[in-house]
Amino acid sequence: MDRAEVLRRLEEWGARLAKSILELEEPAMEIPARTLSNTVWDERARMLRLGPERIRRRFLDVKEARKFMQTVLMLRLIAEAIREGVYPTIRDLYYNGKHTIIYRDPWGRTHSENTWEEQDESNAVIEDIEVAVNALREEMGVSADVKGKVVGPVVIRSQGYELDASKFGETALSLPVNVDALEIVKVEASYVLVVEKDAIFQRLVRERFWSQEGAVIITAKGMPDRATRRFVRRLSEEFKLPVYVLTDGDPYGWYIYSVYKSGSIKLSYESERLATPGAKFIGLTASDIDEYKISDNYVIAATERDVKRARELLRYPWFQRPEWAREINLFLKRRKKVEIEALSTHGLKFLHDYIRDKIRRGKFID
Repeated sequence: MDRAEVLRRLEEWGARLAKSILELEEPAMEIPARTLSNTVWDERARMLRLGPERIRRRFLDVKEARKFMQTVLMLRLIAEAIREGVYPTIRDLYYNGKHTIIYRDPWGRTHSENTWEEQDESNAVIEDIEVAVNALREEMGVSADVKGKVVGPVVIRSQGYELDASKFGETALSLPVNVDALEIVKVEASYVLVVEKDAIFQRLVRERFWSQEGAVIITAKGMPDRATRRFVRRLSEEFKLPVYVLTDGDPYGWYIYSVYKSGSIKLSYESERLATPGAKFIGLTASDIDEYKISDNYVIAATERDVKRARELLRYPWFQRPEWAREINLFLKRRKKVEIEALSTHGLKFLHDYIRDKIRRGKFID
């Protein structure tokens, strides 16, 4: 979708609100509910989706008036940016919309109210607008920090320039905000390896593991941003490449894998575009401590926070497959976790063998 179409949708929404006011009716807006209760697990597609529930945000409702005002304010800021041909960041929009409203109550006392206190508030409003007009912020020209880096036999075209991700050395190729604007010209890889940690990514790049394997290696340095998830999805969907995800052996690493594979609760409305249902997990598991004879010197005691997170994972439908239930319950029983670096118990070169072993022997979790 181009920005002209996005602007048309935003203006139509604004016009409907203005029409209500001019006709002396209370302005109100309906927005799909981005809540856990309205997040649906689609077993057939193996991804999270947004359900049918909607919220009604009314101007004359004391509980909703502030949120209503924030939504209209953000609607104006985004529309103005499109008209002016600028591409603001979500941080820009936060600052441009942040101001203090001074008012007096019926007793003559002066009060002040900020449009929003923290950026989380303005970010949430942007997400409301996305689902309300069915247009992604990338299509609006609104950007956020992108963490994704890529190395391997893939060539892309960006703004007329061809970029070969195998020729960037240790710096790797950084992904842009809107990866749909990229033309993926050529891919000569056998699979995609997504790595949770930047340090492990850098190590595999320096050791040219991607060249030995003919693989595209990607990292988002932890919890993945939208651009990285979208690029992984495109490689899987458009080039039919298998995707393997390598993370630490703890509940947070396992959840990161699920975000790549099934989507996230917060962004369930984007799962169709961002999730890669065919992604397979080759990261460390609770049983790998025994399977790969990892020394106790490399094993870490789980914290109460880890335990709480693991119990949360067990409640998610997408973690209730027998393989995951077994691994998470084993983790809860032993309360031990391991990082990818623990594979060094067998020498610094063992990481390569571990990855190959998991892929070639099919020792992954689907």
